[in-house]
Amino acid sequence: MAFPSAPFDDDDVLKNGLLAGERAGDNAPALSISEISALLKRTVEDRFGFVRVRGELSGVKRAASGHVYLSLKDENARLDGVMWRGNAGRLNFRVEDGIEVVATGKLTTYPGRSNYQIVIDRMEIAGEGALLALLEKTKARLEAEGLFAPARKRRLPFLPRVIGVITSPTGAVIRDILHRLSDRFPSHVVVWPVLVQGQGAAGQVAAALRGFSDLPSDGAVPRPDVVIVARGGGSIEDLWSFNEEEVVRAIAASTIPVISAVGHETDTTLADFAADLRAPTPTAAAELAVPVRAELAAQVHDLQARRGRAMARLMAQARERLDARAQRLPVPHALLNPQAQRLDDLSERLNRALVHRTELAAGLLARHGGALRPALLTQRLARERERLDAWRLRPEVLLQRIGHGRAQIEALDRLRRSLDPEAPLQRGYVLVTDGAGHVVKDRASAAEQPVLTLKFADGTLEVSTGEAPPSSASPARPRGRRAVDSQPKLL
Repeated sequence: MAFPSAPFDDDDVLKNGLLAGERAGDNAPALSISEISALLKRTVEDRFGFVRVRGELSGVKRAASGHVYLSLKDENARLDGVMWRGNAGRLNFRVEDGIEVVATGKLTTYPGRSNYQIVIDRMEIAGEGALLALLEKTKARLEAEGLFAPARKRRLPFLPRVIGVITSPTGAVIRDILHRLSDRFPSHVVVWPVLVQGQGAAGQVAAALRGFSDLPSDGAVPRPDVVIVARGGGSIEDLWSFNEEEVVRAIAASTIPVISAVGHETDTTLADFAADLRAPTPTAAAELAVPVRAELAAQVHDLQARRGRAMARLMAQARERLDARAQRLPVPHALLNPQAQRLDDLSERLNRALVHRTELAAGLLARHGGALRPALLTQRLARERERLDAWRLRPEVLLQRIGHGRAQIEALDRLRRSLDPEAPLQRGYVLVTDGAGHVVKDRASAAEQPVLTLKFADGTLEVSTGEAPPSSASPARPRGRRAVDSQPKLL
């Protein structure tokens, strides 16, 4: 591509705006981005060094560093904001989306994103309506977690030995509670002094609740059986510490039953919903914690009197029942007369029976006594002697029986000697056995054994057949020929 060869004019280039340059009389030098950002920051901060803005919180985010980043908005505009960690830690409420607040601080710019923002030093809820809206929102969230459920409520001890009180040590509340307890039932009271309003009050109340719960049962400081969280009346701002989530969760987590006595009867805080029992006033909390000692003593005396009357009434009723039953019993001699008559009857029958029995025994003795005459006894003795002689054994019969037995024994002995396998050895015969001691009865069996044992009458002799028994390594030889060819040899 070819360019025209017209001459190049610097004025033409400047007029056409192709190159940046300074013209004669120009008093606006070019600024860098950092310079213009610094000028804007200084201008904004000088002009708006202290502002109070009202708006609704949006996009609330708490960084790990503790700084809070948020936006304030209304129906037409939006303003970014930041609250550094030190100021954020002094807030009396929990910042979250949807709360209408009044923020105090200064406007500044953030060059990194070319926007402006407010650095908040202090933040307050914008009016009682916004505060109530925050209260309802917090209540709904904690109620959804079950912190206000009736099932979590615990019964108070009937007669607590130690009562813990969390309140300001200099107010009229603690004096009213102590005075009421001394009138009703003097008890041991442990006071945990705290702030009841303002910065840090919620943290101190929550720490006191946790401290009472952590006390050991056998420690130097007695562990309370019931805890009273008390404060006098005031506006919703004064009572706001008892609407803080930290206090509500500490009450719900307490291992000791808690009575909430915050404000007057018409005042209601979230602590009242989380406590095991709500008292309309601190004085009423003392009345709910302990019974009236005089009433208990009167009740005990009344019970004792009732017990005495009941026992007397029972004794009278028992005596009446005993008398009624005693009247139904027969007269003693009326119970004994029939038995005495029966005894007389049995005694008479016994006498007659003894006489009759004696007569029968005498008759029986007379009958048997006649059979015991000496002549009859002598005759009976002679008959028995004859029977004994008939059964007596004679010597010739025994000798004959013994001889017959001896003949049988001798016959059996002869048969034993004839069947004895070693008897022929005395006549020159030989008993042939194999290596296992079995008797060899024929020649063929003897030819199969490598060694034979010959038993004589005066001892044994082992002989060899001449060859070893056949094995799997050498061919078998005919059995009959080996038996014929082999000759016994002495070992």
